[in-house]
Amino acid sequence: MKIGLVSPYDYTHPGGVSLHIKNLGDWLQRLGHEVRTFAPTSRKQAEDEIPNFYRIGRVFSVPVNDSVARITLSFHLASRVMDICAREKFDVLHFHEPLMPALPITMLRLSRNVGAATVGTFHAFAKSNVGYYYGRPLLKPYLQRLDQAIAVSPAARDFVRQYFSIDLKIIPNGVDVENFRPGHAPIRHLRDDRVNVLFVGRLEKRKGLRDLLNAYAVMKERFPKARLIIVGDGPLRSRVEQQISKARLHDVVLAGYVPESVKPRYYATADIFCAPATGGESFGIVLLEAMASGVPVVCTEVQGYMTVVEPGVDSLTVRPNRPAELAQTLTVLARDVELRRRLGEAALRKAQLYSWREVTSQILSVYQDARRAPRFAGRETNVHDAIPEVG
Repeated sequence: MKIGLVSPYDYTHPGGVSLHIKNLGDWLQRLGHEVRTFAPTSRKQAEDEIPNFYRIGRVFSVPVNDSVARITLSFHLASRVMDICAREKFDVLHFHEPLMPALPITMLRLSRNVGAATVGTFHAFAKSNVGYYYGRPLLKPYLQRLDQAIAVSPAARDFVRQYFSIDLKIIPNGVDVENFRPGHAPIRHLRDDRVNVLFVGRLEKRKGLRDLLNAYAVMKERFPKARLIIVGDGPLRSRVEQQISKARLHDVVLAGYVPESVKPRYYATADIFCAPATGGESFGIVLLEAMASGVPVVCTEVQGYMTVVEPGVDSLTVRPNRPAELAQTLTVLARDVELRRRLGEAALRKAQLYSWREVTSQILSVYQDARRAPRFAGRETNVHDAIPEVG
């Protein structure tokens, strides 16, 4: 099959959806399919650097769900998109966050003119969405253009169903178990007699790093041989640095942005992985990366995380926004080598269920179902199919 993967987000900026698309595209190609990727990006030379990639639209930063979405806001993309689709002749167009402006929603509006089956994957979770609430009458016809729909977790499914009546098949995010695995060389200067607690994620409010720093301050008093390693960058970096300095926290390593090729070495350096998110997580790819690396996990009991972990078996969990609970749990695990070993071994077994080979196989099955949909086969748009342009 020839498959077009469509993303609303800046493709060259770190993010869970972009990582999902890259891994899915790689595995689809490994299984013999042709893949093209459509996304906006801030890198003008991206089309020359990334194989089979179409750069569509400029990038703007928009606050969303205690985070920042880097998307294109131009709705004047139709002409170029139609030219590409006419030339490529896709069998399937796979939209990630299909109701996000502007690229997915523009291509979805045009999809019935290009003869491709359509699949949408919903990644996000939040308590509410003003755009979905007020935009339902406008967005509903776009959903009707999807032949099949996927949610990455029950949390993501339930979020969409607050606003729209739609059937969604749950297919989780995957993890590259060939890359994230035990046995990588650790970061040498960080592998000593300290117990390393690792955080990986964007430095933004919902990731809960402030709670982790508060918990680490208490943990350090109870277990002096601890170290906190922070991998990631983001808008709160200066505040994180200020909190570390003001609290005089010792043995905190701010590693900053780390390339995907180097990230497995940080997991190999960790004794404990901590994900202290306060909410807004639909899944938890970093949990899978840690688990596939055989690292025991401590995380908060947010909806997306709880679809991945099994407390007491492959992880320990605490309530969100409870730094005292987090400190106690981290201290218990730091002191108990045998508990860390048991949780890590169970986590490693669990992660194999989320291998990209398995996840891609499930997505290919959805593609086949979409191609068998009654409305597939490139119908001409008529007056009853018409959708008004957004914007």
